[in-house]
Amino acid sequence: MSVLLSVRNLVVEYTTQGGSVRALDGTDLELMAGETLGVVGESGSGKSTLGAAIGRILPEGARRDSGDIVFGDVSVFGSSDSRIREMRRRDLGFVFQNPMTSLDPTMRVGRQVALALGGAAGRVEIEALLLKVGLPDGPQVSRSYPHQLSGGMAQRVAIAMAIARGPRLLIADEPTASLDTSVRDQILDLLLSLREQTGASLIILSHDLHMVAKHCDRVAVMYGGRIVEDGRSDAVFGRPRHPYTSALIDSAPGSEDPDGALRSIAGMPPVLWGRSDSCSFAPRCASANEACRTQRPVARELDGRLIVCGRAGEMPGPELPVPQAGEARP
Repeated sequence: MSVLLSVRNLVVEYTTQGGSVRALDGTDLELMAGETLGVVGESGSGKSTLGAAIGRILPEGARRDSGDIVFGDVSVFGSSDSRIREMRRRDLGFVFQNPMTSLDPTMRVGRQVALALGGAAGRVEIEALLLKVGLPDGPQVSRSYPHQLSGGMAQRVAIAMAIARGPRLLIADEPTASLDTSVRDQILDLLLSLREQTGASLIILSHDLHMVAKHCDRVAVMYGGRIVEDGRSDAVFGRPRHPYTSALIDSAPGSEDPDGALRSIAGMPPVLWGRSDSCSFAPRCASANEACRTQRPVARELDGRLIVCGRAGEMPGPELPVPQAGEARP
């Protein structure tokens, strides 16, 4: 497989009243063509900022300080605005947590889907695309405004728009978090089915470790704006090597104590006011030593994966039960 996406030492900061807060602190990541990657971590770890940076759609107040992203042969931060707009239209598809952020509330769905298809699409093309994402009543859906759809239907429309031009990469940021439990699996299955049909790569940014373990080829664990563990899902979840990965698994549903309680991770994720010159997880890590608190860890390979931890491999971690196909998630 060829490399489709390469994130190279990316630094992104947000301007706040208190100063510049660093969301990505030298993030490195590669994605192969056709691969399904799950990016996991607590809120504030940098997942959504990374997803937005790939399409150069960072929110107001955010800026790229250094580093770059290369998509195919295109430098995301070194290309003109027109080149990036063309890349977004043809090569990237985004699915967000709340479908209403993707849909124009003042425009009928059919018109929005037509625009996603290039603007000149007819009724047959629009309804065929809606059918592809599981909306068989194309005429009714096309005539509707977004607020007239259920959350699951609106998310299917958002997915239809994301895949309209056959993107090479789909980025789904918590795509089922705002939906009822009854439709979450349907939407996820739809995304995975479309990925298989088209051969596109898929990045899922999620808190749901069990979903990532079950459906993603690879997992990248984010903390403090860096990828701290990156490898095949079965290896990472079967035998985590980074203390933060172990702590995440230990606090995930399905890892309860005998009395039914989950073990939370002590402390809070860091707020970085600049480059971290130590391990950003050290204040929350029971295994941290003096080197962890004073030296910035570098990535190294261990057990076929990349780890950013000075003590990687020294501590055994918990295992996350990985559901099999057709088996209910914990």
